[in-house]
Amino acid sequence: MIEIESLTKRYAGTPVVDAVSMTVDPHTIAAIVGTSGSGKTTLLRMINRLVEPSEGVIRIDGKDTREMPAHELRRGIGYAIQGHGLFPHRTVAQNIATVPVLSGWDKARIDAKVDELLELYQLDPQAFRDRYPHELSGGQQQRVGVARALAAEPNILLMDEPFGALDPVIRAKAQDDLMTIQQRFGTTIVLVTHDMEEAIHLGDRIAVMDGGKLLQYAEPAEILANPATDFVETLIGSADRPFRYLSLSALEAVVEDGAAEGEPLPVSATRRDALAELLWSGRNALPVVDAAGAPLGRVTREALLEQAARPAA
Repeated sequence: MIEIESLTKRYAGTPVVDAVSMTVDPHTIAAIVGTSGSGKTTLLRMINRLVEPSEGVIRIDGKDTREMPAHELRRGIGYAIQGHGLFPHRTVAQNIATVPVLSGWDKARIDAKVDELLELYQLDPQAFRDRYPHELSGGQQQRVGVARALAAEPNILLMDEPFGALDPVIRAKAQDDLMTIQQRFGTTIVLVTHDMEEAIHLGDRIAVMDGGKLLQYAEPAEILANPATDFVETLIGSADRPFRYLSLSALEAVVEDGAAEGEPLPVSATRRDALAELLWSGRNALPVVDAAGAPLGRVTREALLEQAARPAA
């Protein structure tokens, strides 16, 4: 658990983070979203003391982070940034092994962890461990950057715009990979992004910041249904709000009895995906199947549009 209490950072007397308080529950993803200059990156960097607070307290599992040396604190917290930040003169394996080496792991343990993470990211260890960063694609570099942040098995992972430099297709895959890894390891993740779409997709809770202040901290559905301020509502985007709301829920609750023509949708798809497919295909209904391909019923355009209208009501 990360507890942030009345956290403030001033530069030349001006607060860039202003009395922020929030709690990140264990094994969850907290997304911090806001425009440039909102204070979100400074807030993130105070968690691992790359930036020292002017006022306030951060506790990790109840312990004040100021009570331990900063370098020891950072070794227990993974950190991934936009553009990956890999050491260009080190191989993939050497990059991933950076913190385990500093922590005094033996070679066999390090090699095993490097191979485990490469396999987890679908990068064949035999093919990739001896490559250098310039020999990788942008998406591969980003995977290695996150693998390096996870190598020392941290309980906490901080991520600052980790997918901002990726193209949309690779970015979507990287987001899905992150969710899979978070669920596997139970890591507590704090992620900074300027992209509300990304925050909604990844965050168990979303912190919206502006001018150094925390305007709202809530689950995605709550923020979409009840934005706390005009700024939060603007950030959500009135035109996109109904469709973002649909992206939070699977189809199961809106599947109804009956048959329909067309390519079936998996019940695990989001309601937004289903509506997009209905609009794209020009159909009023599509069949829905379970994970084994067995028919469950159908979903209609009318039912989905009714769901989309609710947040604005």
